[in-house]
Amino acid sequence: MVEWLVPDWPAPPWVRAVATTRRGGVSLGGYAGLNLGDHVGDDPGRVQANRQLLRSALGLPGEPRWLRQVHGCGVVPAAASGAPGAADCEADASVAYGPGAVCAVLTADCLPLLLTDRFGTRVAAVHAGWRGLVAGVIEATVARLAVPPGDLLVWLGPAIGATAFEVGDEVRARFVAADAQAVAGFTSLGGDKWLADIYLLARQRLAALGVARVWGGEHCTYRDPERFYSYRRDGVTGRMASLIWLEDPQPSPPGPLGAPKQHELPETAETAETAKIAEIAEIAEAPGVTRITQATRPSGPPAR
Repeated sequence: MVEWLVPDWPAPPWVRAVATTRRGGVSLGGYAGLNLGDHVGDDPGRVQANRQLLRSALGLPGEPRWLRQVHGCGVVPAAASGAPGAADCEADASVAYGPGAVCAVLTADCLPLLLTDRFGTRVAAVHAGWRGLVAGVIEATVARLAVPPGDLLVWLGPAIGATAFEVGDEVRARFVAADAQAVAGFTSLGGDKWLADIYLLARQRLAALGVARVWGGEHCTYRDPERFYSYRRDGVTGRMASLIWLEDPQPSPPGPLGAPKQHELPETAETAETAKIAEIAEIAEAPGVTRITQATRPSGPPAR
């Protein structure tokens, strides 16, 4: 059984986005479940079997572009499977401007972000640990998407929560030096130790860019060992994947007087400010596959 989370954001229906949990798969020991990371010491055959399970369950249009993540701010195109340079590419984000390419990042406490524009013309996946976040990986990705920031939709996938992410003075100092408002993202533990809210710090960076439509950010990988891998909790552990890609959209009806066709943002309950917070579990059509759909209230620029 393979399980994944689906952001219930108001993206067009041809924008497909998921974040896996650790449930399912064939890995054993500290990697038990659906480990998708091939760099963590797991048996390579089991990792490949897990990736094949995921491709089949999701019906992916091709092999995701698996990145060699380095906690930086490099952004690359999500090349199709088999394309030159598609494998072993050093970067922390990928972008796609049409169907057929799958953006993917691997995490086990770091923050995954999935992005699209409201017309569903392009997508991106971002791996943001604290180093990449302060280095500007979000800013670099938004720049590569090349659309007005106000048109972007962002989902914050499962990451370590604000009650578990302990950091030192040097981490806080780097964030505050870049943006004085970042002080709101740290809670003192006394001495030189702090708890960092990586979700809030990411929202602050998005808000500074003019990106106000942000969903997600309610999970804690550290506190939920049954569902999520966590490097800080376990040390030897696997990796989840957050993926986003475009399918071929349905043709739009002709616009008035020969106006260009344009895909409109579908109306959903989540587009209203009174969007109800809900969690809906449903069994997907394929046998043995569990899909979890989560709806969360969209969040604007942080108030605190």
